[in-house]
Amino acid sequence: MKQINTKISTLSFFALVFCLIFFACQKKKIFEYKEIEETVSIETKIPKDSILYIRVIDRDIRVKDYFEYLDTIVCAYDSLVPYSITEHLLIRANPRIIDSLAATDYYLNINNGVFIFDQKEQIILYQGDSLLIPNEEWANQIIKQQAETWIDINIPAFELSIYEGEKVLYNFPVRVGQEKKRYLKMAGREVDLKTKTGKGTIVRINKNPRYVNPVNNHRYYQTRRDDNQVTKLPRIPFLEPEIDGHRWGHLIHPTTNENTLGKAYSNGCIGTKEADAWYIYYYAPIGTAITIRYDLETVNTKGDTIHLSDIYGLEL
Repeated sequence: MKQINTKISTLSFFALVFCLIFFACQKKKIFEYKEIEETVSIETKIPKDSILYIRVIDRDIRVKDYFEYLDTIVCAYDSLVPYSITEHLLIRANPRIIDSLAATDYYLNINNGVFIFDQKEQIILYQGDSLLIPNEEWANQIIKQQAETWIDINIPAFELSIYEGEKVLYNFPVRVGQEKKRYLKMAGREVDLKTKTGKGTIVRINKNPRYVNPVNNHRYYQTRRDDNQVTKLPRIPFLEPEIDGHRWGHLIHPTTNENTLGKAYSNGCIGTKEADAWYIYYYAPIGTAITIRYDLETVNTKGDTIHLSDIYGLEL
């Protein structure tokens, strides 16, 4: 009788453990389903059957470690998905992350009363956040959109536009090269600083750029902002276009001095707001077409034709 009771107790114990595990798994499934439902319906409005995987972020990720962490995600899923996964594709499937990166902009924060000395220390991905990994159909849709995306820059309008086909996705203010020549120690010669026109593609991206003054070739690590505050430099990618077969060294990159936007101020580069630079980066992977033009007549949002100032004196 004692042996029978012992067996019954043992069976009861294992039955209890099984029930606990079962209900724990059911709870986990409910939680996961709820998480997917909320993520899809609230954040992205993407049908659940378009999601192949959901990657939960295992720790807080700061801007300084952001690109390296994304590399591990891309590497982890490269052999699991039926397409070539890239950082750009992954983040285009999770556009809220671009918004979060744009929100690190110094001037957006200072206008809200928040001073940020080092943007690289800001957290972009929090532990428990999730990344959606698209299925093949959704991924191919993003790839198609990327192939139809191109960059248009009109120098006298001080404007950079991102197009998808004929549709304008974004318009951003920029600064352009000065109408002068100057000796640049970086180049070792006198250089025409005017931003060059033509057609080409984005051929290089620098995700960890060095900030160097081309005039004296001096590298710097901090910057004085328009409000006279000194901060560390941000980590935002620089893009290099090749125009009509030439790489002029005129990069597309953020400026830490927004007051220079809308002016012929740079040494040839296209300067943007820090926030805008993140959108440009994720909509312009290597191979993206780019047109840089000098059109003095343009049409505004009201349909009116406007004649722009001839900042380079090219009008005949």
